[in-house]
Amino acid sequence: MNRRYGILWLMVTLLTLSWSHGAGAQVKPSGELVWALHVSISPSWFDPGENGGLITPFAVLYAMHDGVVRPMPGQKIGNSLAESWTESPDGLVYEFKLRQGLRFHNGDPCTAEDVQFSFDRYKGGGATELQANVQRVEVVDPLTVRFHLKEPWPDFLTFYGTSATAAGLIVPKKYLEQVGDDGFKKHPIGLGPYKFVSFQPGIELVLEAFEGYWQKVPNVKRLIIKGVPEGTTRLAMLKRGEADLAAAMQGAVAEEVKRDANLTLVDTRHPSMFWIEFAEQWDPKSVWHDKRVRLAVNYALNRQAVSEAACLSYCPPAGVIVPRLMDFALPTEPFPYDPQKAKQLLAEAGYPSGFDAGELVPIPPFHEVGEAVVNDLNAVGIRVRMRTMERAAFYTAWREKKLRGIFVAADGSSGKPRPAWNRSCTPRGPTPMGVIRISMHSSSNSDRSATAPNGKRSYTTFSSSLSSASCLLRSWTCAAS
Repeated sequence: MNRRYGILWLMVTLLTLSWSHGAGAQVKPSGELVWALHVSISPSWFDPGENGGLITPFAVLYAMHDGVVRPMPGQKIGNSLAESWTESPDGLVYEFKLRQGLRFHNGDPCTAEDVQFSFDRYKGGGATELQANVQRVEVVDPLTVRFHLKEPWPDFLTFYGTSATAAGLIVPKKYLEQVGDDGFKKHPIGLGPYKFVSFQPGIELVLEAFEGYWQKVPNVKRLIIKGVPEGTTRLAMLKRGEADLAAAMQGAVAEEVKRDANLTLVDTRHPSMFWIEFAEQWDPKSVWHDKRVRLAVNYALNRQAVSEAACLSYCPPAGVIVPRLMDFALPTEPFPYDPQKAKQLLAEAGYPSGFDAGELVPIPPFHEVGEAVVNDLNAVGIRVRMRTMERAAFYTAWREKKLRGIFVAADGSSGKPRPAWNRSCTPRGPTPMGVIRISMHSSSNSDRSATAPNGKRSYTTFSSSLSSASCLLRSWTCAAS
């Protein structure tokens, strides 16, 4: 590749640069593409059974694996390994017909047994919700599989066929039973457009085009993904010709990309959100237990300035957990930037001179967002200092509820409002804590109001409850709290 790009934001559909949906003359794969990813690559990403709920691993998962149904060009959920699917009139049975001739990277055929096996072993994000709603998976014949639900569940395809979970990505039963989970991570086998070649921890993942792929074979033969958490290093790799693509170019680094005539900055917005979590708001002894203090944070944030500083205004401010790009999302305006109101609330809460708030940890590697938030909070008297963490350590601390005070988190998985709610605001998600939404990434305004089938609650009503959660949801406050 001779054209280098700085990718402003992680784009799971990056692989469309090297393969496209639909018929056409098959071209022999050739050449090499180097992608500088903004995080270190984990071998846990190679197994769909342990993923889901976080968007970043799908950069690798969608390269090596394929789903029964999944997001496709122009479709939020489209047929992939399944050539067709049907839903029973009562909403209790989903039947999928697999394409004929599907083969894994090792040559083994893909059958309905692999689909059943992949679902049964799935223990990643959203597994609890799936297990609670799916009664059983039936293998009808080698190419037909049926999912029997306990009751009508309109969110089934969202959980099964998007990056809300990885349950719909299929692994080979025979091979995995031979090598085990650990052996699979050492040499994963899938159905995706690229097959595994090698992995050097902390350095790079090497993939090669799979010429037996059921869709159009990739144009690029060799795909090398390097984990490069430092933005300036990714930029230097682009400038030296050591990388063709670099993800998550933020702040000053993105500005430098724009100034370089040899580089192109690409806006790749998707349903991704930043927010502030109050880890101690349920502790009566904590300063964050006072709603007035939490509201002061809301008014102290200049969300537009955060967007300008961190992602060159490509991240419009948001006022609710559900990204507007999701179906049936309710457009909700964020709190206005009002530092005087923030100071007034602090004074009413007993802090006329502000208070020391300790440390704020931003989700790595998006330190520019953290810096902007720290500046806004300090300006109104909430004295906080930023502490950075390595990404894996951050996620472990987040999952184990070890992050204290306040911290900046983010989520970029797709789906509908309820999966977003489950990930961020209930005991089934990473943290049952209160949050403030800072910004979002959206490429269109597709806000619609509709009542879900089978008497399910309207998604618009659901989104509305999230936006007013400070007074309606006392257990898990998810908006202006």
